[in-house]
Amino acid sequence: MTETLTLAAILIPCLIIAIVFHEVAHGWVALALGDTTARDMGRLTLNPIKHVDPVGTLLVPGALALMGGPIFGWAKPVPVNARRLDNPRYGMMAVAAAGPGTNILLALVGAVVFGVIAGFASNWGVGVPEWLMTAFGAFILINVFLALFNMLPIPPFDGSHIVGGLMPRRWAHHWQKLQAMGMLLLVVLIAATWAFPDARWIENTILPPVEWMTGLFYSVADSIVRVIG
Repeated sequence: MTETLTLAAILIPCLIIAIVFHEVAHGWVALALGDTTARDMGRLTLNPIKHVDPVGTLLVPGALALMGGPIFGWAKPVPVNARRLDNPRYGMMAVAAAGPGTNILLALVGAVVFGVIAGFASNWGVGVPEWLMTAFGAFILINVFLALFNMLPIPPFDGSHIVGGLMPRRWAHHWQKLQAMGMLLLVVLIAATWAFPDARWIENTILPPVEWMTGLFYSVADSIVRVIG
C-alpha cells in the first residue's frame, strides 16, 4: 500500500503538469492566431483546478496505474473557435500541434534538469535518490506518451485535427462530422482496451515509438551527466 501511495504521489503531479501545459498551449496558440475564446473564458491559466476533469485527469489514469496499464488521461478541453482564427484550416492544425509539441518540450526540459542534477550529484560523490529518479523518469515518459498518443489520427485527438487540415476540402466536411462523435469514439477505445487486455492495442501501436523517443531523452540526460561529471 505504501509503495502504491508513493507511486501515486509521483505520477499524479507529473500527469497534471503534462495535461495542463498541453491544454494551455492550445489556448495560447489559438490566441496568437486570433481566437480569444480561451482567454475570455479564463482558461489561459496554469491553475489545474480550471483544467482538471475528474474522470479523465484522475479516475481513468488512476485506474490504469492500479491495473498496470499505460497511463494516459485528458483534461477539460480548452475552447477554440476555429471561425475566429486568422486561417481556420491551417490555424486548427497549429493549435492541435501545440499540445503534443509542448509535451515533447516538457520531456526535454525534464531530461536536461535531471541530467544537471545527476551530474552535480556525481561530482559531489552522492547518489540521486531513487524517488527522484522515478519522478523524472515518469515525467519524461508521461509527456512523451501523451504527445504521441494525442497524435493518433482518431477523433477527438489532436492528430485528427492535423489530418483534417491536410485533407482535400471535399473530404474535410465528412471528417468534421466524425469529429462530433469524438467522445463516443474515445469511450469505445477505452472500453475495448479494458475488455480485451490481451490484444495490447495501445502497447503495440504507441509504446514502440514512445520507448524510442524516451530513450533519446535519456541519452540527453546521460550526455549532460558526462559533461558535468
